[in-house]
Amino acid sequence: MNMPGNPVLHALGLNHQTAPVSLRERLAFDAESLPAALATLKALPGVSEAAIVSTCNRTEIYALAEDDGTALQDWLATRPGERLPIDGYLYRHRDAEAVRHLFRVAAGLDSLVLGEPQILGQVKEAWAMARSAGTLGGSLDRLFQQAFGTAKHARTHTRIGQHPVSVASTAVRLAQDTFARLEDSTVLLIGAGETIELTAKHLSEGRVKRLLIANRTLAHAQDIAGRHGGYALPLSELDRHLAEADIVFSATAAREPVLLRTQVADALKARRHRPMLLLDLAVPRDIEAGISGLRDVFLYTVDDLERVVEDNRRSRREAADEAEAIATLHAERFMERLTLVRNDAPLRQLRQHGEAARHEAMRKAQRLLQSGGDPQAALDLLAHTLTNRLLHAPTVALREAAASGDAELARAVDRLFPAQAMSDDTPDAAEPPPQA
Repeated sequence: MNMPGNPVLHALGLNHQTAPVSLRERLAFDAESLPAALATLKALPGVSEAAIVSTCNRTEIYALAEDDGTALQDWLATRPGERLPIDGYLYRHRDAEAVRHLFRVAAGLDSLVLGEPQILGQVKEAWAMARSAGTLGGSLDRLFQQAFGTAKHARTHTRIGQHPVSVASTAVRLAQDTFARLEDSTVLLIGAGETIELTAKHLSEGRVKRLLIANRTLAHAQDIAGRHGGYALPLSELDRHLAEADIVFSATAAREPVLLRTQVADALKARRHRPMLLLDLAVPRDIEAGISGLRDVFLYTVDDLERVVEDNRRSRREAADEAEAIATLHAERFMERLTLVRNDAPLRQLRQHGEAARHEAMRKAQRLLQSGGDPQAALDLLAHTLTNRLLHAPTVALREAAASGDAELARAVDRLFPAQAMSDDTPDAAEPPPQA
């Protein structure tokens, strides 16, 4: 149970398991929009700390807030000029369950591809972004740090970290298994981020016949092409080369589609309607949805990969169960420490009260000594001042409780000061001696 005034740890959002890509892409935050989003999130009444994890498969809020999370949900659903229908797709966790959820996410246990390693880097990026934006306080900072340690523990002590797979590797395998041999295919990659880098690596290892990399910044495409034996081209030349591609992978950070139906239709004519396989690994989507209506085109999105990775889930289930146990254990330990910190508030208040009393008593005694007063009188003044300051408020509270018939406070005194621990010559605590 939370102490009055203590904020609650919230985790809420949606992912590939609860919401379609058409909704996820409308809730996604890119690197440019995250700082402003974090600032407005933390500015909500009662929110003291906040972080946002936004990837192609999830958008999640982690926050310390004093309300029930309704304001957080309203913020997440609100976009300029509209409110998105997220109620039926949203999951919400509090305190212990919120901790466990983040630990599972960081360990790859909540990913589309079970155990995939990229999510840990994405969670670290979310943590770094929140720190940079000044929205991460001590509690969330410790939570994320512990999540990183939990993920490392899970990967080190279970087989979930062996033979790591990713959305990129799964998509390449899908292309191989369902469409064409890589050795006979020209593949076009659109983008230059981590997903495209991984895709290029898997294609190169699969001995792809020809590899093209198109990106808005040509230098970034050239970097990937140089490492994996491809040919780089600016995105502005996409139309000239699209017809050459048997398979297209796209994963950019664009907010609008980068590959349109008209472009693909023109490419199909130039190919004399030889089939094309398009794999859209981005959220928001890079490839216009209407392309799926064209003949001789096979279009897959990240949601379509769900069926492909089911075999991966079954093969990794035993290791995942072990990793789940680790995540649960670490979450329990974290909550134990968090509970101690939360419930330590009355103790800190008591100690502050005692320190203030000590400071006042010492000040009075020192003033008496500095004015030439008798040392014994200074000691008496010190003892009397300290006793009065420490016991005045408790004495008043006990008398008021007795007058109102409230016996709870008296029982608390019995627990704090057991009778057997007091000697016969202990003065009456309820009647502090007069000031000297």
